[in-house]
Amino acid sequence: MPDPLQNSAQDSSPADADAPVHLFEVAFEVCNQVGGIYTVIKTKIPHIIEHYGDEYTLIGPYYADAAALEFEETGPDRDWMRTLADKIPGLHMGRWLVTGRPRVILIDTSMYRERISDFRFFLWKDHGIDTASNMEADLDEAILFGFATSELFELIQSITTDASLPVKRVAHFHEWQVGIPVIRNGRSRRPIPTVFTTHATILGRYIASNRSDFYEVLDSIDADAEAAGYNIFPRFGIERAAAHSATIFTSVSHITGREAKALLGRAPDEVLPNGIQITRFQAMHEFQNLHMKYKERIHDFVMGHFFPSYTFDLNRTLYFFISGRYEYKNKGFDLFIEAMHELNQRLKKRTNPPTIVSFIITKAAIKNVNVTALENQARFDDMRTLCEDIQSQMGSALLTAAAHGHIPELNELLSEESEVRLRRSIQAFRSKLLPRIVTHDPVHDAEDAILRHIRHRQLFNQADDPVKVVFHPDFLSAHSPLLQLDYDEFVRGCHMGIFPGYYEPWGYTPLECVASGIPAVTSDLAGFGSYAMENIMLSRSQGLMVLPRLNYSFDESLHMLVEALEEFINLNQRERIELRNRTERLGDLFDWTRLIKHYFDAHTMALTRQMSAP
Repeated sequence: MPDPLQNSAQDSSPADADAPVHLFEVAFEVCNQVGGIYTVIKTKIPHIIEHYGDEYTLIGPYYADAAALEFEETGPDRDWMRTLADKIPGLHMGRWLVTGRPRVILIDTSMYRERISDFRFFLWKDHGIDTASNMEADLDEAILFGFATSELFELIQSITTDASLPVKRVAHFHEWQVGIPVIRNGRSRRPIPTVFTTHATILGRYIASNRSDFYEVLDSIDADAEAAGYNIFPRFGIERAAAHSATIFTSVSHITGREAKALLGRAPDEVLPNGIQITRFQAMHEFQNLHMKYKERIHDFVMGHFFPSYTFDLNRTLYFFISGRYEYKNKGFDLFIEAMHELNQRLKKRTNPPTIVSFIITKAAIKNVNVTALENQARFDDMRTLCEDIQSQMGSALLTAAAHGHIPELNELLSEESEVRLRRSIQAFRSKLLPRIVTHDPVHDAEDAILRHIRHRQLFNQADDPVKVVFHPDFLSAHSPLLQLDYDEFVRGCHMGIFPGYYEPWGYTPLECVASGIPAVTSDLAGFGSYAMENIMLSRSQGLMVLPRLNYSFDESLHMLVEALEEFINLNQRERIELRNRTERLGDLFDWTRLIKHYFDAHTMALTRQMSAP
């Protein structure tokens, strides 16, 4: 059986220190939106291109459905790419349809499927990673993509005379799914300097989901035994080997760095905090106007969802939300729901309390949009269309009356026919049912952890509940028949994002709030939260609360969260506007313009270390 690395090229002398560098960046999320790493990579592209120019190429797997939306296939645009296209099957070359339009190579792993047994054999023979007892599709994809990418880099490294490709190259890999090329690269006779970034260790994610004392016992965990117990040893083995094989190993936060040292056995050489692309406005009031615009759209959904059953004052209503991957404990959904229950009990004791509509946005297994929720929105839309038609008629009648010099009575403006149509619409809109707590029909309704918790706390959207709950178990989209907002628009329309995560290596959701001028709650167990604690003085007064969870019990953190929410609720409208202004200014600290330097430092470290190696 031939070894895929047996034809490695001979070593060559180190490149000149002033020579240009070509950066390769490898991730499953290239042209493929599956998680937060997609946001990391996409939003920093303009800054990478500003630094590297056209010497930048992204590499990822080819998935036809995702590529149809995000990828423009143009073919090779450099001589070295033509060499790759001639010798390696299954390559799609083109541009990613995002800001900067970077060069992309996507690998169709289906072209390598018949070699999966060979790849598994070499993973065991060369690296001691046994995958025989684990045949899941995601592991197969990682193996196929990993070996295909390894062969791609072997060919790239053999290209030493092509002037269209600089001799100095560095490759940056994100997460365990692309760890195999890092491991294989270490066996090459001409290894390319590599940077491997763990955004969250796979083992840490599993353990934290099942233990409430994860951080207390972290340093004493038997990683091998735990990985075997969760049946994830091959994935864990790939991640650990990649961390040790990389020229430079990095994590996204100090808290993830501690986890990596304990579970993977190597401390990061560099921390790469995640940034975001900040939208800057010419005038301060512009982002406030966007808040008002999208809040009105949320009002429309709320009226359609709740007002068939009962009504409340939208001018005294606040919109809270939590979002993220469906990890009930890790992402803090459990603490959020418990906080809404406690807040509901406290507000019930007030005279004429405000209304809080709390949204839970995540992706769960669903059958379809619930028919009742859909019908309510459709009836509301019909009512709005009718009211707009009547408004137009009344406007014409009002103008005619004013031209005649008198103020008309209501019956002069509203015809009998229009009044009847309006009364029929109102009657059809009414319902005796309580507003639903979930907008879709879940596949596993009885077993769903979020629904079970909501029902346990009897957050049933009763008329006398100041806190209402809307569980939206699907991604938001402007094309949705319900909320009809993209996620970033929804964020701008809310009043506060609440993300009290227990295991959150970074945490983009509160950062996205801050960047939009929306106050947010994060936790000191989130990489973003710990970064904020280190770099921002008095962040809470600027709209970012870092909830203490490390070394605090669940109930202690719950109490502090509810106290903070009550404090926010007690602000008047002007105070909330002033707080949003301070929050929006805070976002500049997390712009990629400030944070991208950490990536460049890691690349330089990798090149320097590789060149100085014996």
